Amino acid sequence: MKKLLKSKSLIFTAVLIIAYILISVLIDQGKFTRSQQAIMLRMCSNIILAMSLNLVVGSLGELSLGHAGFFCAGAYAGGYFAVHAGLPLTVSFIIALIIGGIVGAIFGFFISSSILRLRGDYLAIVTLAYGELIRSFAKIIPALGGTRGLIGVPSLGSRGDQWMYMFAVVIITFVLISNFTRSRHGRAINSIRDNAIAAQSIGININRYKVMTFTISAFFAGMAGVVFAFFKGNVEPADFTYNLSIEALLMVVFGGMGNLVGSIIAAAGITALPEILRDAAEYRLLIYAISLILLMIFTSNPKLVELRKRFVPKTLFASRRKEGVTNGNA
Repeated sequence: MKKLLKSKSLIFTAVLIIAYILISVLIDQGKFTRSQQAIMLRMCSNIILAMSLNLVVGSLGELSLGHAGFFCAGAYAGGYFAVHAGLPLTVSFIIALIIGGIVGAIFGFFISSSILRLRGDYLAIVTLAYGELIRSFAKIIPALGGTRGLIGVPSLGSRGDQWMYMFAVVIITFVLISNFTRSRHGRAINSIRDNAIAAQSIGININRYKVMTFTISAFFAGMAGVVFAFFKGNVEPADFTYNLSIEALLMVVFGGMGNLVGSIIAAAGITALPEILRDAAEYRLLIYAISLILLMIFTSNPKLVELRKRFVPKTLFASRRKEGVTNGNA
């Protein structure tokens, strides 16, 4: 099982690298319009945000609606550093990613430490409140621009250059999170999701792993905020409302709980969908909402869930091994 998951991660990592190279070449050749390039850059931050939330919602099994707050903390921290650093762009971007991730992780650590006893709806409400609290806190700090926001975050260059930097962060994030979920700690977190009482009975420290998961998840959400800040060029409080947390949750749910590959695909699709429907004018948001409802119904249909399970590589290989054993016995 572990080897199969590892091989799947390696295959998808290779797919991401090939897509990275191919799209970089197409951008250099002018095959994408500026609006299409902007959508792809926005996808990068959304994909990282969705993968980070998948750690909490998918792997740990807790419902969090506060990831917009961690995203906001990382965006402001990394953006503020980049504005005042005066370093070469590549160095500034890398250090800003680290700073944004650390600031997001600090918020994640303190918030998760204060809400260990909460679960379900109560946890969702409190994390939502904390997310809004972080956004409001950033709004009242004069050094961060107040309600006007932080202006002047340096650009990484042309759209092609931005894509090369930002999608590289997506690949690195996928590799790190997929390796973490396959590790001993990742298996412990999954066991808490499946049965917390049983996990505790075999010596797993539930509180410790909950705080760890929230902290790591918030770290990557902070990195996603830095990617967003460098893409947009300015950061304002209106970018980090609770709608962003709900949108990230949709990406995780549509992609499949605990499924990193699904989160990437869902994040890309949900980010692109409003732009695809732009020609629908005033009906765009209505069609977008109906599309999400239909997609939810489609992905939650029990018959379709069973169909997907039958074609998961793990199931296919298991069935083939079973057939081989049966034929051998015959």
